[in-house]
Amino acid sequence: MATYKPQVVQSGERTNAQGKAVKNILLLSASDSDYSLLRPHLEYLDLPHHLVIHEACDKIKYAYFLNGGLISLVVAMRNGKTAETGVVGNEGFTGIPAAVGLGTGMMREVIQIPGDGFRIQVGALQKILESAPGLQLDLCRYAVLLGMQIAQTAACNRLHDIKQRLARWLLMTQDRVDSETLPITHDFLATMLGTGRPSVTLAASILQKEQTIKYTRGAVTILNRKKLEDSACECYKMTQQYNGELGLR
Repeated sequence: MATYKPQVVQSGERTNAQGKAVKNILLLSASDSDYSLLRPHLEYLDLPHHLVIHEACDKIKYAYFLNGGLISLVVAMRNGKTAETGVVGNEGFTGIPAAVGLGTGMMREVIQIPGDGFRIQVGALQKILESAPGLQLDLCRYAVLLGMQIAQTAACNRLHDIKQRLARWLLMTQDRVDSETLPITHDFLATMLGTGRPSVTLAASILQKEQTIKYTRGAVTILNRKKLEDSACECYKMTQQYNGELGLR
């Protein structure tokens, strides 16, 4: 797969109108002219744990560009069960349907690891995209790559065992959060991986005995990334290729 390497300015060199530093890769890779159109509309936000920024089937009001933290894209069933279909960090944005002219989003978007970032009203973004074809291309490219990630996640959750899936998820999350310690619980992991807590606990215990991770109440610390990569299924290598398209590790 050919690798697209966005030309990014240095993280923190761009700010919004209130002077808040930009660390989002898409915003940093936009041309100066396109970013000048976005800048007045970027509203800075702290994004706390478990904040729902969009509910499934609701009208999309904002697109979000993270500086840090993690957004889970979640499908919720009628019986209340949920499963994660994808993750978004500072490599991307949410509100993708609105960027291509659609009014509603079919997945719940939840802040699963707290962070900060910017939001822009959908109407303003759509108007900007009419006169910024380069920016529109970048956002559409990201939409395609996220779609690939979602498809890979669906196959992984169906075909691979829970230890492999847990390793994949931890690696994908660390790629975006850039920290060895991830503030997550077994209950949360079970929900995101679409399985029961006992299965997640067993898989995490095996990884801990192998000295790959350390689990404490409310957090998982990655002790040996190479071992974790060896424990993951082939899906992680596939998502790494997508990451390379977006300038991630």
